[in-house]
Amino acid sequence: MTGGNDVGRRGTHAYRPLSLKRRAWLTLGAVVLGGGGVVTYAVASPSGDGPGGGDGARPKRPVKVYDLALQGTGGDRRELSRTDTRQFSLLGVTWAGAGKRLHGTAQVRTRSVETGDWTPWHDVDLDVDPLDKPGPRVRGASEPVWVGPSDGVQVQVVRKNGTTTPLPRGIEVNLVDPGVVTDAETKPDGKGNGDGTEPAAFALDGTDPSTSTTPDPSADASTDPDATTSPSPTDDQTTATTSPSPSDTSPEESTSSSATTPPPATTTPTPTPTATVPTAPPSTAPRPQIVPRADWGADESISPEAPEYNADVKALFVHHTDGTNDYTCDQSPAIVRSIYAYHVQVSGWKDLGYNFLVDKCGTLFEGRKGGVDLPVLGAHTYGWNREAAAVAVIGDYTQTSATDAALTSIARLAAWKLGQYGADPAGTTQLVAGATQKNLAGTSFTTGTKYTFQRISGHRDGFNTLCPGDLLYNQLPKIRSWAAGPAQGLKVTSVGSATLSGTTYYTKGAVKVGWTTTTPGTLISRFELLVDGKVTATAAGTATSASATLPLGTHSVAVRAVHVSGRATTTAALKVVAETTAPTFPTPPTLALRTGTVSTTSVPVTLSWKAADNAALNSVKLLTPTTATFGPTVTSAGSTAKPGTASLWSMRAYDYAGNYATSSPSYTPVILQETSAVRTGTWTTRSSTSYLGGGSYSSSAKNAALTWTFTGRSASWVVSRATTSGQAYVYVDGVKVSTVDLKSATTLYRQAIWTKTWPTSAKHTVKIVVVATAGRPTITTDGLVYLK
Repeated sequence: MTGGNDVGRRGTHAYRPLSLKRRAWLTLGAVVLGGGGVVTYAVASPSGDGPGGGDGARPKRPVKVYDLALQGTGGDRRELSRTDTRQFSLLGVTWAGAGKRLHGTAQVRTRSVETGDWTPWHDVDLDVDPLDKPGPRVRGASEPVWVGPSDGVQVQVVRKNGTTTPLPRGIEVNLVDPGVVTDAETKPDGKGNGDGTEPAAFALDGTDPSTSTTPDPSADASTDPDATTSPSPTDDQTTATTSPSPSDTSPEESTSSSATTPPPATTTPTPTPTATVPTAPPSTAPRPQIVPRADWGADESISPEAPEYNADVKALFVHHTDGTNDYTCDQSPAIVRSIYAYHVQVSGWKDLGYNFLVDKCGTLFEGRKGGVDLPVLGAHTYGWNREAAAVAVIGDYTQTSATDAALTSIARLAAWKLGQYGADPAGTTQLVAGATQKNLAGTSFTTGTKYTFQRISGHRDGFNTLCPGDLLYNQLPKIRSWAAGPAQGLKVTSVGSATLSGTTYYTKGAVKVGWTTTTPGTLISRFELLVDGKVTATAAGTATSASATLPLGTHSVAVRAVHVSGRATTTAALKVVAETTAPTFPTPPTLALRTGTVSTTSVPVTLSWKAADNAALNSVKLLTPTTATFGPTVTSAGSTAKPGTASLWSMRAYDYAGNYATSSPSYTPVILQETSAVRTGTWTTRSSTSYLGGGSYSSSAKNAALTWTFTGRSASWVVSRATTSGQAYVYVDGVKVSTVDLKSATTLYRQAIWTKTWPTSAKHTVKIVVVATAGRPTITTDGLVYLK
């Protein structure tokens, strides 16, 4: 919301005469009010001899302002019933006498062009910064409210309960059609602000535009033809006349001695602006992209007065414009045009009040003319315009937080603009009060006295207003931090091409370091990748990673963020080891038979290995005949192998740097059936599909034996087990090595019950001898498996 004492001519308003020198064509008509009144309007096209323009191109619809008087009797209430209107997108409520306050409430509702629906009632903010000694025709005004393309309006203004002050005279609702001035706003897909055609018309009064004449604005106001066709002034409606353009007479904007009484000797004189164009000082921060006035469609003819300049910019005040947050960002130029028209053509200011505006997508717009890089005197914060600039966020942030995109742009603007004068955006400054007043917090200010402000302050810090809304005001510390630097929340999030073990990263040499920061990248000048304290790579402020190749050895790696202010912050150093030595297999993968169930397709085995690395072993992977991954300390795992088939047992050891080594021995499990053994004593053949090969040998004769001879490095005896199974002796190469009991609580088949493994492959003999255990003498053998 704007404030301050900015007095200028009312521009191409509904009742302002239009110069013939502009070669404008006029549209004259009449608005039929809900209460029966009529307000005549006149609208000028900014160029060309007629509707088509001088060059034959399709015309762009100019900005237009319409005034509708509110009706009512007495001092308690004014209304405008539901009224069909021409298309408009912004409105405000104004009244006669800028020095008067409207003690009450104003509510509006509008009809959407797109849906035809009427909106709920919307409160209009009447708590606007006052004007000091305004011109006689400058009107009191509410904040403008963006409502989007609309073609109907209803208004009610009610005096505040308990006050004896009547409502002011001549209350109007002022409608602004932002027109269409850019190609982007003529898109037929609904994304723009319109289709370039005229909006739905008012009921006309029969006047032929081609026969109309336009008086020169330099003529006396009494010759204004609009003044003769408008209703007489009453409590409800002002005269449709304008006074000559008043000069700036407020203590903040006037250089004349009549502006205000000099302050006491104990106070500091208010700084005086100048019309001399100063030289733009360089800044410590880069300038953000700012949409110039020409690009958002400013009609410079409605504000012909030259800008004035302050000596410097000591602070930046943050505002919001009020109104809806539901606009689309391609509507933002139209919103800025509408606010411009409202400030000039409705409120009677000489130009747009804000120095800058920003939308929710982060697009910055040039506000008041005079040069974005110069200390242009604005009209935004009553009492504090002399030494400050202002930016307004488009929308209402009383119950909604501003977007990070908007906050980022404000921070970039503050860093650049305050950086032109060597000011720390996170610091404070002293400003000289240009008015005696109180702010929202109740702090009293006296004209000419210095007071301490944050370099980035809210409108409410200087004036008694809710602007810029509670939630945006609460975001000002974030803006200060982002604008001032250094970068906040900087941390390394990844080290690509390297693997972490404990607190150390390992790589073959290449690293890609990733990071994040809570400060937007557009406020960061650059990132630097530091290796052993030296810059080895530089990245843009919007980057999130940088790469480098490290020499072999141990290094410290960190990231430094350099803010646009020059302030830097650095992450904690990371330990990174670059090495290219591959792991080794001191014990290559070795297969051994183990106990378990045997089948003609699967033999239980144990795979053993030992891997090592000169730096840090990461993992060992089994690649064939199946896949598995093991930790660096694991040295064995159970598996199965297919009998009768040579299998490649390939394993690969990895270190944390990514170096690896592979070992791939081959093993073949072989099943020796019981029929291939040399028999002594009595053995009985048994047949069942539960046995290997469909058969087995059984014996209860003491010292009955089976002997197998093979060449291999591991062997297992396969049996069937039951509750009545007995014991057997096992001899290896003629030596008794074990007594095996086949008894089991449940019946089991094809069980590898005993195993033996040797360091190397060799010829061995395994002999099984029946013990003939008392009460359960029988054993059943199903063969022998060996590994070659």
